[in-house]
Amino acid sequence: MFKPTRDEFEQTKYKSAGFAQMGRIIPDQPEVPRDCHPVSHGLAHGVIHMSGSIILASASEIRKTLLQNAGVAVTTSLARIDEETIKAAMMAEGALPRDVADALADGKARKVSLKNPDALVIGCDQVLEFGGRILSKPRDPDEARHQLRALRNGQHALLSAAVVYEGGIPKWRHVGVARLTMRDFSDSYLEDYVTRNWGSIRHSVGGYKLEEEGVRLFSRIDGDYFTILGVPLLELLSYLTVRGILNG
Repeated sequence: MFKPTRDEFEQTKYKSAGFAQMGRIIPDQPEVPRDCHPVSHGLAHGVIHMSGSIILASASEIRKTLLQNAGVAVTTSLARIDEETIKAAMMAEGALPRDVADALADGKARKVSLKNPDALVIGCDQVLEFGGRILSKPRDPDEARHQLRALRNGQHALLSAAVVYEGGIPKWRHVGVARLTMRDFSDSYLEDYVTRNWGSIRHSVGGYKLEEEGVRLFSRIDGDYFTILGVPLLELLSYLTVRGILNG
């Protein structure tokens, strides 16, 4: 598994901390040459055809599906970075959870972009913040139960980051935030829920998926649905449209 050197980690960390750039095109970056801009060749089943490629630096099927359903022709490439090491190091230095989400998305996009300099690369990551700390994906059913008991009858935040790279250079970034309140569900329901859904929720921070039975755990949701699923989709599509990569 890829582990960043100290210099690479510091570069990623401080590049990710400038949240005045959130949701904006990053300034002082060279423009992509005209012949690298996408050219429309018509539509087929709602998918935008481009001369360049768009790569999602993630193995997430839900993120890929959301982009494809929105008419974005995207392929995937798994970026192997040591997420736990980066996360632990940044939290130890007092980084905010949204900084961590941005740094992880940045690291994924940067790694894939350096290998694919002619492509537009989208890196995404999501963290769950509860009581000032970050929860990771549960390692086993017992940890999933422990996380859900902690979240029960309280509010937590999901922070979903997206970073766009081209030619190894960051072009745009955004962190979306959603706040969710869990209801006071019973211990028996919790036990049954984890038993029924472990095969799916093992891949999700907090031990739930809102698009599945996990929605029954909640009493209130404030925020964008796509952010909850792991990508600030509306903001990302807006950027791609402004850039002329998508028709609009």
